[in-house]
Amino acid sequence: MVKVLFVCTGNICRSPTAEGVFRALVREAGLDGRIATDSAGTHDYHVGEAPDRRSQAAAKRRGVDLSDLRARRVTVDDFRRFDYVLAMDQGHLEQLQRMAPPDSTAEVRLFMDYAPDAPRREVPDPYYGDGSHFDEVLDLVEAASRGLLERIRRERL
Repeated sequence: MVKVLFVCTGNICRSPTAEGVFRALVREAGLDGRIATDSAGTHDYHVGEAPDRRSQAAAKRRGVDLSDLRARRVTVDDFRRFDYVLAMDQGHLEQLQRMAPPDSTAEVRLFMDYAPDAPRREVPDPYYGDGSHFDEVLDLVEAASRGLLERIRRERL
């Protein structure tokens, strides 16, 4: 089983969106039993909460349901349990690299590394603002999710 963890700040916008989109692609590819997903935050601001209602609405418009997800914080054990720990931006990546224990087995990197042709290298935080960035987040996440799934299929399945 290949295990993928998506990480943002509070685990209510970007990382649950990435988990939901990637999970949907995995299901569509018939790989549910071979790839597991989760998401977490670098901070504990929203532990136990559902994804932001705007994230849920934007994802739902594209046929992706995030309603079963709940925020949690990244743990040191995540670096041993997951094959991929994927950061939404450079700040998260640096924090994750500092957190990773010496016996980490996870590949820790920027999620957008899997979408080299995308217009951005980071997934922007849509939380503060007028709500117009939730669709941009979905566009970026969909591109990176396709690239990640392709890589997993090629290298691990």
